Amino acid sequence: MSIELRKEYACSLLVPTSMGVRITPLNHQPVHSSDTFFMHVTSAETNVASIASYLGKPVKVLTTFVRDSPIAQLIKNNLSGRRMTYEGREVEQGGPWGYRHQFNVADMGYGSRGPRVHNDRAGEVGRTLNVKDFDLERIFGKEGVQIVHLSGLIGALSHETSIFCLEIAREAKKHGTLISFDLNYRASFWEGREKELSGVFREIASVADILVGNEEDFQLCLGIEGPETGGKDIGARMESFRQMIDRVRKEYPGASVFANTLREVKSADSHLWGAIMWEGGNWHIIEPREIRVLDRIGGGDGFVGGLLYGILKGWEPARWIEFGWACGALATTFLTDYAQPSDEEMVWSIFEGDARVRR
Repeated sequence: MSIELRKEYACSLLVPTSMGVRITPLNHQPVHSSDTFFMHVTSAETNVASIASYLGKPVKVLTTFVRDSPIAQLIKNNLSGRRMTYEGREVEQGGPWGYRHQFNVADMGYGSRGPRVHNDRAGEVGRTLNVKDFDLERIFGKEGVQIVHLSGLIGALSHETSIFCLEIAREAKKHGTLISFDLNYRASFWEGREKELSGVFREIASVADILVGNEEDFQLCLGIEGPETGGKDIGARMESFRQMIDRVRKEYPGASVFANTLREVKSADSHLWGAIMWEGGNWHIIEPREIRVLDRIGGGDGFVGGLLYGILKGWEPARWIEFGWACGALATTFLTDYAQPSDEEMVWSIFEGDARVRR
């Protein structure tokens, strides 16, 4: 099976998501000792989509908003600034203790002190995402979508969002849209729902064309045996990652692309960053190499975004993983969780290791 893009479309990349904001202390300080913070709009799925949108591809976001919320307005302004269109139901807040957009409180870490993330998601409006709020026949059938990117974060938010993602996957399959699925396992989301979510994730994976995860994701979402553990570095364990992906391929033969990021943390600001991908019987590997990190959050999303952009551009598969690796590295140089490439050259210069000044 090979990757075949739908030719006629209004949207290159569609992402269902729950939008929120992140607040981050300045100057790499930890949260508990800070009194000044930077706030920006975020979601893992729009982090992925930012690569395509900044590089000129039409991107649409399916989400939901709190009516008359200034945070909702901030989010809408941000999405428009990222060249993304959006659709979303306006939900009444229901008073001070009602719905709101999620808050992520996270520092960047520094040196030997690793980053810490605190998710404050009580009353999250994104948990109400419902397939009935969107005209999927219009979106997929009449307007057309080349790739829909689904995330395990949204799939596991609530029972409603699980059904939402399943129905989107089914509709996309019916209309020939490629399905990308990043497993994105979170233990706190799965607690008490393991049986339900295992079934949901397995069904989505069974219709996906592109499956992305790490060793933990494949094990805990799909029950696939992971790579060997121990004192070996990632480079030395490469064969065990290949074997894991081979096991995933046997369980989910309908997918054409399987990808896995590789990260070894030397310090908060120095990582070894690599990637492995299987497509159409071919292996593509980028051996881990050192990158400098301003803020690690969003690096994995940048990788997926770059990979999908390469597919949308119709490049040779070897370039998909190269561009994805470089977009992930690029994302870690931004204060936002998403990379903002000015052009393809900015990304390729990172892959080539060329950080010289451009005049």
